Amino acid sequence: MRMQTVDVYAAAGLARPAGADGTLTCWCTDTPPKVSAGRRRPALLILPGGAYAYCSPREAEPVALRFAAAGYAVFALAYSCAPLRWPIALREAALAMRYIRQNADALEADPRMVAALGFSAGGHLCGTLGTLYDAPELADIGPAALLRPDALVLCYPVAVSHGRTHAESFANLCGGDAALAARLSLDALVRPDMPPVFLWHTRGDEAVPCRNTLALAQALEQNGVDFALHIYRRGPHGLSTADAMAYPARGVPAVSADVPAWPEAVQAFLSECGFAITDKEDTV
Repeated sequence: MRMQTVDVYAAAGLARPAGADGTLTCWCTDTPPKVSAGRRRPALLILPGGAYAYCSPREAEPVALRFAAAGYAVFALAYSCAPLRWPIALREAALAMRYIRQNADALEADPRMVAALGFSAGGHLCGTLGTLYDAPELADIGPAALLRPDALVLCYPVAVSHGRTHAESFANLCGGDAALAARLSLDALVRPDMPPVFLWHTRGDEAVPCRNTLALAQALEQNGVDFALHIYRRGPHGLSTADAMAYPARGVPAVSADVPAWPEAVQAFLSECGFAITDKEDTV
């Protein structure tokens, strides 16, 4: 397995805003030549949470290794957070999508199978990437077809800006601009032509109430968007993989028995959406 880091601004030849991050960590498997000279793997862009104040390491490498073991080419983005505001994080996520697709051959990734997965505030970022890929804010980065994920996975997302939500995330993203926060509520951004969505949350999440996910699921249903929804009974916010990969061995939170299997549920969903490892002879 190759692990490398990429500056998404430098890769695109764009100037970096003062104080911005935009570092993409890549985990890619080199396929032995005798297996297949043209193997391509489904790809996954991971967007960690952290209230748009930081990017949580717990929601990056442990998740990446779980999906890499299942055969995915995996990428985790350290995107810019407060005091930098909208739309810098979205632009960096779009730059990451551009990098993955434009370098798919070298990464052994399939540019037709690139999903985005986000946690908490990163789930919100994932949702905006999946709905605003053709927005004016991204026009200089590339065409919509290059930036649009092929599927979305939103893990306990900060999905709505109204009612019981996570106000800190929207404050960090929007800087107190109420009109912008209303515009960026994911239930208001849902569109019929957006990618299919996998949603999961826990009923016990007190930091980001599960009504965020339920409100978003309702909007998806009303717009005819393909989605799957899992609400688990027990578990606090910020679970990541909910196992010793993400926590000290004796510090794994108490969760419902099926919570640690959410990555396998996601992989099954993506498989239903056509995500699979392919060899050159499969596509001839």
